[in-house]
Amino acid sequence: MSQISVNNLTFGYEGSYDNVFEKVSFSIDTNWKLGFIGRNGKGKTTFLRLLLGKYEFSGSIHTTTRFDYFPYEIAEEKMENPIAEFMDELKPSCELWKVICELEKLSENADILYRPFKTLSPGERTKAMLAILFSEENDFLLVDEPTNHLDKNSREIVKNYLVGKKGFILVSHDRDLLDACTNHCLVLNRNSIEVQQGNFSTWWENKRRKDQFAIAENEKHRKEIRKLNEAADRVSGWADKNERTKIGFDPIKEHDRCLSTRSYIGAKTKKMQSRVKQMEMRIEKEIEEKEGLLQDIESTVELKLVPLSHHKKTLVNLKEYGLQYKDGREPLFEGLSFSIEKGDRIVLLGENGCGKSTFIKMVLQKSGSSTERLEVSEKGLCEVASGLIISYVGQETKELKGDIEQFCEEHHLNKSLFCSILRQLDFDRTQFSKSIENYSEGQKKKVLLAKSLLTPAHLYIWDEPLNYIDVFSRMQLEQLILAYEPTILFVEHDVKFCEKIATQVVKL
Repeated sequence: MSQISVNNLTFGYEGSYDNVFEKVSFSIDTNWKLGFIGRNGKGKTTFLRLLLGKYEFSGSIHTTTRFDYFPYEIAEEKMENPIAEFMDELKPSCELWKVICELEKLSENADILYRPFKTLSPGERTKAMLAILFSEENDFLLVDEPTNHLDKNSREIVKNYLVGKKGFILVSHDRDLLDACTNHCLVLNRNSIEVQQGNFSTWWENKRRKDQFAIAENEKHRKEIRKLNEAADRVSGWADKNERTKIGFDPIKEHDRCLSTRSYIGAKTKKMQSRVKQMEMRIEKEIEEKEGLLQDIESTVELKLVPLSHHKKTLVNLKEYGLQYKDGREPLFEGLSFSIEKGDRIVLLGENGCGKSTFIKMVLQKSGSSTERLEVSEKGLCEVASGLIISYVGQETKELKGDIEQFCEEHHLNKSLFCSILRQLDFDRTQFSKSIENYSEGQKKKVLLAKSLLTPAHLYIWDEPLNYIDVFSRMQLEQLILAYEPTILFVEHDVKFCEKIATQVVKL
């Protein structure tokens, strides 16, 4: 057990307008199971890379421990080879027998180590890399979003596996995973970094109470400032009025006045002005105390949606439906029967590779929303209502290029409204001048979600929309869907999100 001490850490990317970290200091224990929480683009992955020594920075990071990082970067030329042939390049200290033991804990057979890496499913790749990562007990491990693109069953296996481990930082936006696997939280707030004991739910409850206290204190300061301003204006008015009486007076009406009273009036005015100065100093002090109160509050703005109403009640109807690739031996699925009616919020569940994304693409093809032609054969019935307008969010972000203006022109979007939605999803204005390729994965996904939210539609189809999306934005999307009740078909493995949103579960 050792400490990692971060002192006055300052780092910014070359050419960036501002620093990612500014004089940050904290300490963590290498025995902790640490959940790393923060908004997209705030520097979670950057911090992990700083620990690995990837970038130069000012300040210091003191530790005697070694770090290792998930996911490993697999070179293109290695994709044809089994991971057993090059795993010592990924982790020089790992031993095969230890990796096999870790795979058993992940409910996976050792044969995945001997198959070409490119043939492995996302779940198999994750398990193989986690087994290599945890095969050495003395390293402090940096685990960056291990459950992205995993189905529900694989997520559960990874979650149970991490529950039995210690000595890691886990970057994740999955609330269920963070609650189960962590006992401390490292949180990137808006203007600070804090370390707290407890899992995500413990931190969230503490944050909620802290925010409520800060808001109440802020309102108290506002009232005090308002009262002081009114009193200062009142006394200042008296002083000005009193000052004007120094010169000139009517000896008949003001028989008690004489020239010698001028100095008395001046002294009285000076006393009033001194009171005004004291009030102004108190006002400045109140404002100074107030300014720091709301800096770290993560307030989520309510998003808006414009769902269209179709003239038909049933938008998609399936009876004993199945799909099979023309060059495939087995059908992806068969015997699927359900309907999507107005107001339904249907989550599509199933293992990786069972055909969820292929089915979605077939619905898009039948509605005319996609020009992509799938090389599949169909069985049964799949009817899509005529004139159905679909707003779609896919899994992939790698085709996003150019800047925001080019993206809006390409997709015929109102740039002002589009940027407004991105701002509500916590984009800084400085991001709008950057190329989308330089965004974090979470920010890229928000670009796709903002496009979908800005597109009026009868049916919203989202294929794993929450990959890389931060916790706060997930909550925003939950509030949005519950408020506007759009008709939506979605694939998602975030347990909390599905529990709150879905009105129906369909399993492939």
